[in-house]
Amino acid sequence: MPLFMAEFGYRPEVWAGLVQNPENREEKVRGLLAEAGAKLHNLWYAFGEQDGFALIEAPDNVTAAGISIAITSSGAFRSFKTTVLMTQDETMKALEKAAAVHYEAPPTREPIHA
Repeated sequence: MPLFMAEFGYRPEVWAGLVQNPENREEKVRGLLAEAGAKLHNLWYAFGEQDGFALIEAPDNVTAAGISIAITSSGAFRSFKTTVLMTQDETMKALEKAAAVHYEAPPTREPIHA
């Protein structure tokens, strides 16, 4: 099944609620994902721009998008981003396909320097 990385940032009032009433969010998230036919591999909290990251396995993009929309619509997050992850094997196959694509860039007034 495809893997997805969710990056999230809680709203300050959510952090305040968790300080007042600490709870293991991993258990809650694991349960909601299971109900949607997905699996939580792990949940990490972090310092920095994002408050946490989750590695999620879902049957397809539509399921992952539905989960993301449901979570985002809760209003608990100041940011929530889902990224599709590719295995090394999938990346190698994508590189093979890329070699067969002959893309011609649109004209520019100045040369493009890579």
